[in-house]
Amino acid sequence: QVQLVESGGGLVQAGGSLRLSCAASGSIFRINVMGWYRQAPGKQRELVATITSGTDRNYADSVKGRFTISRDNAKNTVYLQMNNLKPEDTAVYYCNANLLMTWFQVTPYDYWGQGTQVTVSS
Repeated sequence: QVQLVESGGGLVQAGGSLRLSCAASGSIFRINVMGWYRQAPGKQRELVATITSGTDRNYADSVKGRFTISRDNAKNTVYLQMNNLKPEDTAVYYCNANLLMTWFQVTPYDYWGQGTQVTVSS
């Protein structure tokens, strides 16, 4: 099995910064894409940022220029540096990994972390 464990959430004032981390462990052969999603109360889960095993990054328009996603492939860990946080960034942030558990697995699976709360006060 695979586990994704997130850390780094919390309460911060508007304009502040937080850094989220997510470590994947277990039966992992290769991780393709890792990413962060968020879900605010009463809203659907939305993409925040993704990063491939190389250096291709993708960001939601709402976070471009403020958030930076990075990845340590040796540690199977993805990070999200969040700067200039706004109250509208308040949400539960979920880590996602699209991965293969074995070399003979054809279709990669998506795994999710348990979520970490980020609250930005005005």
